[in-house]
Amino acid sequence: MITLDKFYIDGGWVAPASDATMPILSPATNQRVGTLSMGNEADVDAAVQAAKRAFETFSMTSKDERLALLRRLAEVTRARMDDLAHAMTTEMGAPATMSREVQADAGIGHLEAFIDALEALDEEETLPNGDILSREPIGVCGLITPWNWPINQIALKVVPALAAGATCVLKPSEHTPLSAQVYAEIVHEAGYPAGVFNLVQGDGPTVGAALSRHPDVAMMSFTGSTRGGSAVSRDAADDFKRVTLELGGKSPNLIFADADLDKRVAEGVDACFFNTGQSCDAPTRMLVERSVYSRVLELAEAAAKATVVGDPEQEGDHIGPLFDEIQYDRVQAMIDKGIDEGARLLSGGPGRPAGLPEALQAGWFVRPTIFCDVTPEMVIWREEIFGPVLVITPFDTEEEAITLANDTDYGLAAYIQTGSEDRARRVARRLRAGALHINGRDADYGSPFGGFKHSGNGREGGVYGLEDYMEIKVRPPFAA
Repeated sequence: MITLDKFYIDGGWVAPASDATMPILSPATNQRVGTLSMGNEADVDAAVQAAKRAFETFSMTSKDERLALLRRLAEVTRARMDDLAHAMTTEMGAPATMSREVQADAGIGHLEAFIDALEALDEEETLPNGDILSREPIGVCGLITPWNWPINQIALKVVPALAAGATCVLKPSEHTPLSAQVYAEIVHEAGYPAGVFNLVQGDGPTVGAALSRHPDVAMMSFTGSTRGGSAVSRDAADDFKRVTLELGGKSPNLIFADADLDKRVAEGVDACFFNTGQSCDAPTRMLVERSVYSRVLELAEAAAKATVVGDPEQEGDHIGPLFDEIQYDRVQAMIDKGIDEGARLLSGGPGRPAGLPEALQAGWFVRPTIFCDVTPEMVIWREEIFGPVLVITPFDTEEEAITLANDTDYGLAAYIQTGSEDRARRVARRLRAGALHINGRDADYGSPFGGFKHSGNGREGGVYGLEDYMEIKVRPPFAA
């Protein structure tokens, strides 16, 4: 049984001020695997004060000093990759292979990209008018990360703060505390000064709100639900904090008749179901040119039926469970809603997959599900489901496809499948989304990630993500 009863504050592991706890549950078995101590406002204040003290000196470090620390952080991260992967498999059900090769890999991929970005960044430059511009760390940063991509999001927030010379307090999701614990150990071993990085476990309404409201926090970076992002923004408003948000999505995948259908449809289904559909940028709405609609439905159904659901502790390319009972119930309710709304069930449906081993039958496994003939007024078209559920609808013209794709409150990602480069460029220009995926090609580490509309503001990754943690200062050249 795992016991996480210490927070990392001011360079050491300390007992929390709060005596509240919660169980750590395996989503694969619904069995308890540990106990987590939950923080409160006093814990947050202790962490913020440590970060505030550390900022006085860490903000004055040179770029070379910070690069040396980041390179050491990379060494330690590489040595702990298996520990990160195992933690995420245990706490949120990411299958072992995917957890190691994708979930944990993000911790080193983003870090290396931020090293490159910092190396290339001019922290001071002369403007055309002769004035001197400098980029300086913003201050104490409050970082709130989600459960679905734990280390990916921790790296996208912690690393640029450290690279910029800022200090930080991390509040990871209370549902994925194990990987955050390992990451704190990594930062400590890398040799960062006391107070530069701090970890307080706890829930959003308590720890997250205390962090967002704290007057000594200069910036909040939040990844999670639209509702949570709104709460952080309101809590941060009184002190005029900088707030960056990466929120939900309902990303369209436009399938044109000239695409390589056999390849691109299967890729689209796999991308929707990847991480058991628990990705904010998943292509969950497939829009298909009507002339190939029947063929695409056949290919999509075959891809869904080929998707294996299984034990996350096992190696392989299968998908695992949803991360908890609340998410399972929500996905089941949305599947039922789709049936009630009259969408045609192409594959999957309510309930758990058949054939699960007895040990997994209490876990939060769902059937990979596809609805077709979905219309824009349906709830399953409009709301983020966050499970392996794909909706498909036809279109007749390119103009209609663009209109349907943009018919959403979100704007995180969009996917285009076509054999025409001209069409790909033309359509991409008109889609209101922050990240475009074309013919199976995704952006790499170091590119900015973020969305339009209700999907948030700000960008994470590379130089643009680094600049979010910096302030701009301008001074005239010295004259005696």
